[in-house]
Amino acid sequence: MVKHVTSSELEELIAKGEPVFCDFWATWCGPCRMLGPVFEELSEKYDGKASFVKVDVDSEEAAARKYGITSIPNVIAFKNGAQVDNSLGFVPQAALEAFVEKNL
Repeated sequence: MVKHVTSSELEELIAKGEPVFCDFWATWCGPCRMLGPVFEELSEKYDGKASFVKVDVDSEEAAARKYGITSIPNVIAFKNGAQVDNSLGFVPQAALEAFVEKNL
């Protein structure tokens, strides 16, 4: 299940060192809304293996600035407490799943 988190909650999750996939998005972004169900489905498939969270760039500007978010949707992979990869823009489920597999 995807959890909507604040900047501080995101930092706490990242600090644990386990894999985290964070979807930076906004309510007004069409491609973000298209990616939402795909991200949700993958969160269920990989439940227990990684955390899947969403950060609204409009309400959590600090996180967006910290991770250099200039375009959305932008899914960032974190592992061992560090940013390791990102997937920019809407991508089909198979491509996003390959991204998740690569960064687990």
